[in-house]
Amino acid sequence: MEQTPTEQRLAQRLADLRLEKGWSLEALAELTGISRASLSRIERAETSPTAALLNRLCHAYGLTMSRLLSEVEQETIQLLRPAQQSVWHDRENGYQRRTVSPPAQAFQAELVEARLAAGARIDYDLPPLAGLEQHIWILDGVLEFQMDDRVWRLEQGDCLRFHLFGRTTFHAPEATGAHYALVVARP
Repeated sequence: MEQTPTEQRLAQRLADLRLEKGWSLEALAELTGISRASLSRIERAETSPTAALLNRLCHAYGLTMSRLLSEVEQETIQLLRPAQQSVWHDRENGYQRRTVSPPAQAFQAELVEARLAAGARIDYDLPPLAGLEQHIWILDGVLEFQMDDRVWRLEQGDCLRFHLFGRTTFHAPEATGAHYALVVARP
């Protein structure tokens, strides 16, 4: 499958980040638990990473997923119309993530629109940056969010605010899936 321009820029940015750190593919594989072969295919844009793999890479680089995805935007602007917003798909897990906020280095918060297909589940081993403040606002459907041993069932209109620590799971248990807004605030 041919990669979109966003996926191609993401692959290049991931390769650049590794080189900036001076890490070999082997070193990055050890840090993230992602095989060297998978990392190589991701950096060559032969495959797109799943959300869980991208989260591990973000953790290694000390970036939020929103920050990383905003870095692959072509230009810095104040107004970002829907057609200009970067959309990234984790086809394997039925996850779509749209970066709604215009990319900018000076701002501390980002707004993301996300959709999980019915039955989809994404497990993150660790946060990209521990202690991030996040808000999940359910626009439609149902989302079960788990952080370590705590589980919340979020329905349309519900908003959950938390500081991100530990393992997390996003699960859309209902036939409607889950459509939600995510605010990520950097410390």
